[in-house]
Amino acid sequence: MARPAVTRSGGRERDGKAIGRYSICVHVRPEVTQIALLEGRTLIEHYVSRAADDATQIDGNIYRGRVQNVLPGMEAAFVDIGTPKNAVLYRGDVRYDADDVESGSAGQPRIEQVLRPGQTIVCQVTKNPIGAKGARLTQEVSLPGRFVVLVPDSTTYGISKRLDDAERKRLRRIVDAVRPEGHGLIVRTAAAGATAEELGRDVERLLDQWRSIAAAATKGNGPALLYREPDTAVRVIREELNREYRSVTIDDPVLYEQVRDYVAAVNPELADRVEFYDPAVEPLPLFERFHVHEQLHKALDRKVYLPSGGSLVIDRTEALTVIDVNTGKNVGTTNLEETVYRNNLEAAEEVARQLRLRDIGGIIVIDFIDMEIRENREKVASALRAALARDKTRTQVFDISELGLVEMTRKRISEGLIESLSTVCEACEGRGIVFLDAEL
Repeated sequence: MARPAVTRSGGRERDGKAIGRYSICVHVRPEVTQIALLEGRTLIEHYVSRAADDATQIDGNIYRGRVQNVLPGMEAAFVDIGTPKNAVLYRGDVRYDADDVESGSAGQPRIEQVLRPGQTIVCQVTKNPIGAKGARLTQEVSLPGRFVVLVPDSTTYGISKRLDDAERKRLRRIVDAVRPEGHGLIVRTAAAGATAEELGRDVERLLDQWRSIAAAATKGNGPALLYREPDTAVRVIREELNREYRSVTIDDPVLYEQVRDYVAAVNPELADRVEFYDPAVEPLPLFERFHVHEQLHKALDRKVYLPSGGSLVIDRTEALTVIDVNTGKNVGTTNLEETVYRNNLEAAEEVARQLRLRDIGGIIVIDFIDMEIRENREKVASALRAALARDKTRTQVFDISELGLVEMTRKRISEGLIESLSTVCEACEGRGIVFLDAEL
């Protein structure tokens, strides 16, 4: 019989091994690194990082940029940050000193009054370039740490709303003591249970980082990279790893050492959860051992089968993503309304999982099967919102319409799972059809 679980500072363990709801697998190949987040055995998120992504996977990087041109009609400026495509800085993301505004007009100044071509600015990427769109920038720089986010030269102050009131109150007392003068701080969800010493070390490390960035920004006038976000694997672990994770398994010795040293420095009580998976010794590759490979293949399919026999069909277009819900082989046992309602409830849960796994962003329309009873429609909408609450990416969901459609948005962070693992077909250019030359 297994010995009961015990609790320690680093989390729960049984028979000397950590237990938890989640785990992370990192598979490294020469050309690509893949990171899989698992809940139990179920794949819930997947990330891809390539060496060639230095020009496209730049979210979080800080640059010294040069304003190329200002477009008053778009309330935006294009900024050269040294990447192939100019990045865009919108009016709402511009920081300025009121004394430097060229016009003394009342209200918010126009973008051409605070930015001019040739001007050098410090900016941070908030969204990677996607397709023909360049990266998006902000001048409100932020540096994420393990427990807090430092916002230099700001009055920003906040504590994660995901923490309960008692913990927020405890952390507020600590933050009031460690908050550096002239800078803002945001306390992350990962700070739950953190001590004053841990928070203080995190703040000091971020301050040292910012001083180095600020000093580098003054050395030169041309576009330059001032701060690079760490490798995707380190970044995901920084964002995710907490006491709920039982393990981080890595099959590359160099990355294993890097991640273990990072975790030991910022969260030493969890360092023993970072494990090396030696592919030369283990009988199966890492992703096959943890059943990631087969789940990835299913995540690339257009059709997703539900346990009851129903299905989802997911189609992506330039403007939006459409998800069609079908009963399929689900014929129910009572009446049509009850069958449809149960099928839609099951679909709502799976839709939320697929959006997160496939990293689908932008406008999303879900075509649920028509329900006659208003209360059933409301319950399905509530189930969808509850399932999406587990997704850290911001979403907005509207009620089910009379046509059975749900309109929602999910913040677009990256290009998505399918795009990251595929290329556009040269024959049809992504349209999925081949024209018959003889008929044209």
